[in-house]
Amino acid sequence: MDRAQERRREIEATVAAVRAIEAREGITRSSLAKIRQRLIQLAARTDLFTEADFPPPAPGGKRQSCLYRLAEDADHRYALYANSSLGGYATPAHNHTTWAVIVGVTGEELNRFYERTADNGVREKGQHVVRQGSGVSFMPADLHSIHIEAPLLNFHMYGLALEQLTRREFYKPDEHAWAIFPPHTDIREARPARV
Repeated sequence: MDRAQERRREIEATVAAVRAIEAREGITRSSLAKIRQRLIQLAARTDLFTEADFPPPAPGGKRQSCLYRLAEDADHRYALYANSSLGGYATPAHNHTTWAVIVGVTGEELNRFYERTADNGVREKGQHVVRQGSGVSFMPADLHSIHIEAPLLNFHMYGLALEQLTRREFYKPDEHAWAIFPPHTDIREARPARV
C-alpha cells in the first residue's frame, strides 16, 4: 500500500471512530476528550502528514497559514483539516458555534482560553501549547485564540465544516466589541481519492 492509500485509510478510520463516539455519547467535554485522543493517534503518523504533503503558503505572501480539507461528510459534518503555517500568525479570541478539536502533528501552537466578562469583553482564563501528543477541545460557545510563532502542521476537526459556520464571533479589543467572522473560502481540497 502506498503512502496516499495508507493516509486515506487512516483518515477514514479516524473519522469513523469520531462518528461512533458522537453517536454513542453525544457531544460533551468527556466525549470531546475521546475525540481528541483519537485525533492524537492520527497525528502520531508523522510519516503520513509532512510539510511536503501539506506545504504552508509561500513566504512573502499575504497568508501565513492555510487549511487543507482531509475529510468532510456529504452533509458537511465531521470536517477534518490540516493547518499548515509558516509561523507569525495569530487569531483574535473567537468561538466556533460547533464543537472543535485541535491536535499537534509538528511544531507548537499556543491556545489562549477566554471567558466573556460582564462588560461584553473577554478575560483570559488559561492556556495550552498544542504540540505532538497533545491537543485542545471546545464546545460550541467556548472562546480561544491561537498564536503560532514558527512553522507547524496540526489537525483541526469541527462538527460542521468551516464554510458552513456563518455566525462565528470574534472579539475586537480596540473597539471593545464582537463581530462575525466571515466563513472560510480559502480551503485547499486534499481529500484523498479512492483507488
